[in-house]
Amino acid sequence: MNNIIWKLLRQHISKSQLIGFAIANLIGLTIVLLAVQFYRDVRPVFNDEESFISKDYLIITRAVTGAGAMMGSNGEFSDNDIDDLVKQPWCRQVGKFVNSDFAIDAQLGVGSGHAMHTQFFFESIPDEFIDIDPAAWGFSMDKPEVPVVISRDYLSLYNFGFAATQGMPKISEGQAEMLPLEFTLSGNGQRKVLPGHIVGFSNRLNTVIVPQEFMDWANQYFGTGAEQHPQRLILEVSSPGDVKIEQYMDEHHYEVAGDKMSSSKANYFLTVISGIVIAVGIIISLLSFFVLMLSIYLLLQKNTRKLQDLLLLGYSPSQVSKHYILLVVSLNAAVLVLAIVLMLIGRLAYMDMIHAFGISGSSVWIAILVGIMIMGAITAGNIHAIRQKVNSLWLHEK
Repeated sequence: MNNIIWKLLRQHISKSQLIGFAIANLIGLTIVLLAVQFYRDVRPVFNDEESFISKDYLIITRAVTGAGAMMGSNGEFSDNDIDDLVKQPWCRQVGKFVNSDFAIDAQLGVGSGHAMHTQFFFESIPDEFIDIDPAAWGFSMDKPEVPVVISRDYLSLYNFGFAATQGMPKISEGQAEMLPLEFTLSGNGQRKVLPGHIVGFSNRLNTVIVPQEFMDWANQYFGTGAEQHPQRLILEVSSPGDVKIEQYMDEHHYEVAGDKMSSSKANYFLTVISGIVIAVGIIISLLSFFVLMLSIYLLLQKNTRKLQDLLLLGYSPSQVSKHYILLVVSLNAAVLVLAIVLMLIGRLAYMDMIHAFGISGSSVWIAILVGIMIMGAITAGNIHAIRQKVNSLWLHEK
């Protein structure tokens, strides 16, 4: 009986219209999936993110000029400067770099019978900017061990400068984290020896970072008590590549440490371009949705008399509409599968270039999930429209 109903209802189906919808939807969905996947694959090239530091941050200092240096300017940030930064719409929060206000001597064991002594320094930033396991980061006098994050440049200077000329062994990052480290802290008539250990290396922080709670305790215990104004700030921003941030920095003669602004601008433009491409793909998919809806409405209009007769014979609206629904679901499922296949083929075309940057690429499941969500929404809209049309005919006959 179902086959008879379908043979009766399919007489006015326009294959050219359905093919036109399928092609348009296939193009739009493929563009969306490829743009999403390309963005996910390429983004790590622009993001030199470190696992223990918040990714959306900038480190700023005041620009040092010849006149300022001659006049003895120390480049400090005032409370008004910080308040003005906090008020900017792109600024989420501001953290101060706090300097150690006491003498530090560090001893690092680098091999059998070898130890390196040097005068040292510490800085700290608020803990919310540090993404480290709390078990490895923090300080307590019950277990007085000082965790530190140091610049990766320092390790390179030791390996290729000091060690190469002094006949000392080179060490890797993993070995450095296991080496015994000892700090002698002195000042304010006090002296303490505390063990320490390296918990990470940074490409962007050209300093030695310790926990904020340790710095607060040490400055109070060993320091002079003099008020400190920060010479460096760390900012958490909504989008590091925003041109408004660069304009603000130029206007106030602030400098951004490292190449964060350049890589962030590239990432920002990548996000904008990907968004535009995805928007174009979604528009094409929406247009194809309306093309299919127009085709279905025309088909239902041509079959109005037959549909009314079937409803008068006792067939329910769901029985009458399910054939059109099956047609739409099958067509959309085929488009989704083909779009995923085309996305995977397109991805293969650019993956060699991605691999050249040492990036393996991201999982394709997010892009596939996006495709399923889009086609699910389109299919749901189609089914709703078909049922509404058939129900209106059934209510009219009643």
